[in-house]
Amino acid sequence: MASWLESTSIPGVDIRAALGDATTYADAEAVLQDLAKVFFENTSLLAGHAPSALAPSKISTQLPNLEAKYRALVEQIPAVVFMAYLDECVGEAYVSPHIERVLGFTQEEWLQDPVRWYSQVHPDDKLRWSAEAAELFLTGKPLRSAYRILSRDNRVIWLHCEAKMIRRDDGRPWFIHGVGFDITDLKRSEEALQEERNVVTAMLDTVGALVVVLDPDGRIVRFNRACERSTGKTLADVAGRFVWDLFIPEEEAEAFRKQFEKMREDQLHTDYECPWLADDGSRRQIAWSGVSLPGGQGTPAYVIATGIDITERKHLERAILEISAREQRRIGQDLHDGLGQHLTGIAFMSKVQEQKLKEHRLPYAEDAAKIVKLVNEAINKTRELARGLSPVVQESHGLMTALQQLSAEVEDVFGVSCQLQCDNPVLIHDVNVATHLYHISQEAVSNAIKHGKARKVEIGLSASDSRGILTIRDDGTGVKKIPAGSTGMGHHIMSHRAKMIGGTLDIQSSLPHGMIVSCIFPLGPRR
Repeated sequence: MASWLESTSIPGVDIRAALGDATTYADAEAVLQDLAKVFFENTSLLAGHAPSALAPSKISTQLPNLEAKYRALVEQIPAVVFMAYLDECVGEAYVSPHIERVLGFTQEEWLQDPVRWYSQVHPDDKLRWSAEAAELFLTGKPLRSAYRILSRDNRVIWLHCEAKMIRRDDGRPWFIHGVGFDITDLKRSEEALQEERNVVTAMLDTVGALVVVLDPDGRIVRFNRACERSTGKTLADVAGRFVWDLFIPEEEAEAFRKQFEKMREDQLHTDYECPWLADDGSRRQIAWSGVSLPGGQGTPAYVIATGIDITERKHLERAILEISAREQRRIGQDLHDGLGQHLTGIAFMSKVQEQKLKEHRLPYAEDAAKIVKLVNEAINKTRELARGLSPVVQESHGLMTALQQLSAEVEDVFGVSCQLQCDNPVLIHDVNVATHLYHISQEAVSNAIKHGKARKVEIGLSASDSRGILTIRDDGTGVKKIPAGSTGMGHHIMSHRAKMIGGTLDIQSSLPHGMIVSCIFPLGPRR
């Protein structure tokens, strides 16, 4: 090819440079158009005769072997190049030999049948081909389209065709010149990709979960049908808008945005719960699971958030916990008021019996004393069980009282300093909320002493606006990150209790040493 180009020249055209710039089939077609134009301009016989109709002696007189060189150039192109003269017979048409490689027909076979091209067009494309070809012939508008062509063995071949009408100097149509490229592999890839997209779309639209695809800035790109049903909005309504401006309550929008930025920057799988504004104006609690798809240069291309409506589950969990807490309080009260009082009566009677035995100087008095001691121990254990089942009394100040008792018990049992800091009264009117906060404090204090080896623990309880803040600060060594697969449940239970009362739990290291466990929770209205 290189040696042939060096020996071939057409006046006014640098063939090597022209082909070197042809990077696409559109570029190659443009090159061929330019070559054809130069070829015909240099024949000096444009008065009314097609170049291929010239006698060989005349061609040799003007430009020796020019048509042969042009044909050789065209036949190097991996495409079907064709010409059809509008003022000559069909026999003057031309098609490059590449037609045989693409469709299995030789040049001679293809040109012998004047309607072969139309007969080989796929039945589903014939009408469109006819309309576009007619527009080319009638208006001279360039044709650029893709068609399915049936090969000799009835295989479906996709050809991208570009054709242009060449006119004479006086404006009269002269000939059609075009090129067709085999794009079958490209079309098959497109069809496979489209089929895959259809499957993915079907999956997204049939799942009950909310699926939102966001760009790196948080704007909505995709929005499945579950989201449409939940919000009453279509993808056209929300595309390009920030998700937190549409469906996240105003007081939660900033926290959601920060969570999104963290997920986008870290490109890690993230779980997050927040309210979601439904179409009817209600709030649904959604558990989001988000992951970012990496793009170029370490930046995410998209962030995919999948949400599951856990509103009903939350209601059921809360109901179950309330029932459990109520039963615990009932059992605790029964232990205290029922079994405790009964044991107290037995202890009193045993003490009386002990005194009588001592008065009569009978040897059984010592056994009676042992019975009294055991019954008193049973009474103490009963009281401890009752207090464990119902640590908070049903008054608004019950949590403060329970935390004060917890501090005293920690000092007495473990011998460490434990103080309650509550400068202003924090009244909790919901006994269930107070009970959850007490157990969070109990677990945090236990972890600080057992795992952090703390010698000083401080429990803080305060209120700000409509929020309450519970903190447990210690001076221990801190608790190392729980490894994957660990059976430790303390942190999970504290987090679950915080979520059940609508709060959030945070655990951080305290400088210079120790840990800080904090729970921020909403203060309910006064009952």
